[in-house]
Amino acid sequence: MNEAGPPVDPAGGPSTARRRRLRSRPALRDLLDEALAGVAARPTRLILTTLGTVLGVAALVGTVGLGQTAAGQITQRFDLAAATRVVVQPDDKGGQEGEAATQLPWDAPDRVTRLNGVEAAGTVSNLQIGDDLVQNVTGLDSGEGKALQVMAGSSGLWDAVRATLQTGRFFDDGHDRRADKVVVLGKHAAERLGINRVDAQPAVFIGDEPYTVIGILDSVSGRAELNDAVIMPNGTARHAYDLKSPDALEIRTSVGAAQLIAGQAPVAIDPNNPSALRVDAPPKQGAVRKGVESDLNALFLLLGAVALLVGGLGIANVTLLSVLERISEIGLRRALGAARRHIALQFLVESVIVGFLGGLLGTAVGVILTVGVSFVRDWTPILDNRLSFGSPLLGAFIGLIAGTYPAWKASAIQPITALRGA
Repeated sequence: MNEAGPPVDPAGGPSTARRRRLRSRPALRDLLDEALAGVAARPTRLILTTLGTVLGVAALVGTVGLGQTAAGQITQRFDLAAATRVVVQPDDKGGQEGEAATQLPWDAPDRVTRLNGVEAAGTVSNLQIGDDLVQNVTGLDSGEGKALQVMAGSSGLWDAVRATLQTGRFFDDGHDRRADKVVVLGKHAAERLGINRVDAQPAVFIGDEPYTVIGILDSVSGRAELNDAVIMPNGTARHAYDLKSPDALEIRTSVGAAQLIAGQAPVAIDPNNPSALRVDAPPKQGAVRKGVESDLNALFLLLGAVALLVGGLGIANVTLLSVLERISEIGLRRALGAARRHIALQFLVESVIVGFLGGLLGTAVGVILTVGVSFVRDWTPILDNRLSFGSPLLGAFIGLIAGTYPAWKASAIQPITALRGA
């Protein structure tokens, strides 16, 4: 009995059912099995291929995480210094013609320290000393004086500008009330005068008047010019140079209170005419934080993108090499009925799997790197959950893009050409 052959259509070709079967997509499970088998067949190559994506994603997650963490530390330090500084000065442009110039009262520090949020306040002034030079005792004979800035301040100035000392002490309210002829030297001024210790009560001359040096500054915040100046008490400056009023009031606030104090200080100092005072306050912390984070994130995202590009090129090169090595396999599958899209899908899925594995491992490495560096530096790690959970998918997407050309190349191989080359 003759067996029936495959059904044919009236045109002499294979039946419609068979054509539909050949054109149908492979089952998802079979496609994954084949792709996993292809990936796992060469474990060494898999490791090397995945390494590029691992490094790329790790660089992306790590750099962005460290960038956000560093931005947090920068803005935290900003909060502790510039973000807590408020300066009040007379606004000479605000008065009307014919009115007396606005002056800060001597008790301005006492008036603002009553405000909730003010931690310290002190006045500071630049003194006009004419042609007088500053010189130490050893320079009197040679007549070599230094043209240094001479300033005056209240006892609260030191705490307001976070001043620290190399040696000696600050002048206090007692020196101010008695108009004692004492000064504190900025560290650069002390270097120029050749004074580095105060235990022998060294003296400096401003013009022909001697002043005892009781301290040498080490650092200040906000008023950098103090490092180059000779600073005396307000009472001394009023007696020696007829200082009429302070030039400015330095205020140090609690973190987050600067904007509030900036609005309240003029009223506390001069309730009858607060608009005659000019207030310099730091920008809002949120704007500064966003600006710093934006700049750092842009830089680190660029570095991470370059690393990802290198990883994607690695996947593309290795996948293309795999296509060339598996020409005979591709030809055999095409001869057995696999369509071009079947071949393309298999290589695309292999690339996606490699990219996903690289993204998963790279995310873990990046998170560990961020936490490790933060632990060593005693920082608080800041991680973007969207980036941490989305990076494996980003790796898969990179694999998809990188595998597109090799998959197309594999699908274009003709069965007869592949088998003949084998």
